[in-house]
Amino acid sequence: MDDAPIGIFDSGVGGLTVARAVSQLLPRESITYIGDTARSPYGPKPIADVRRYSLEVLDTLVDQGVKMLVIACNTASAAMLRDARERYSVPVLEVIGPAARTAMSTTRNGRIGVIGTAGTIGSGVYQDMLGVNENLTVFAQACPRFVEFVEAGVTGSPEVLAVAEEYLAPLRHAGVDTLVLGCTHYPFLEGAISYVMGPDVSLVASDTETAKDVYRQLVSRDLLAGVDARATHVYEATGDSADDFLDLADRLIGRGVDSVRLVQTGAIDLPKGITP
Repeated sequence: MDDAPIGIFDSGVGGLTVARAVSQLLPRESITYIGDTARSPYGPKPIADVRRYSLEVLDTLVDQGVKMLVIACNTASAAMLRDARERYSVPVLEVIGPAARTAMSTTRNGRIGVIGTAGTIGSGVYQDMLGVNENLTVFAQACPRFVEFVEAGVTGSPEVLAVAEEYLAPLRHAGVDTLVLGCTHYPFLEGAISYVMGPDVSLVASDTETAKDVYRQLVSRDLLAGVDARATHVYEATGDSADDFLDLADRLIGRGVDSVRLVQTGAIDLPKGITP
């Protein structure tokens, strides 16, 4: 048994969906969450910068004594998952694999759409993972403004619907029956996305499937918190306003984030082979 917290990292507030799913499935587990709000969004940034930022934040979580790392950011996972698994001795989980596996088992016609940030779509990680099944046809679409809307707390405006219509039209015309929300920010726009895609398209988000992966890893590694453990949830952000983070979290997920502390991540020595 291990009562140390699970470390969850995202570029901003999107990963709160994963933190919420983990706490619902594993109520005795403590969580330390860091949103890199000072440098969000990650999607349009160069991959080398995303690697550096992500490893800085993960270093901070490891220094705080977490027993597991969950990269709740698709762009970061695509950029540096292998580096993280080589760098840290604790288990490192991500959100891409769980969503891809669920999409494979969900589709009926073999036509799967994937939406994500420019960084995630450009990496080809979902296309490669889903492409191992030769019976599937994958259609990918970058939706860069979606993260901007969520980080601004705007989830249901006419502008959101108009942008969703523009982004999703090619996927609708392609006849996909399953759509992977390849960014943890996107579930906050699920209403608009579902409206545009129509009732016959299944939406796949990674939060609940990632929580199941967390459970499996904790059990297999004997890392579950003890039966008498009292869970604590710590929320941290790299931005300069705790109030802004709290206000946005409250608007997006309601009560649950009572306080946030601001942290600074330091410069790191990049693993060999990574250039700034």
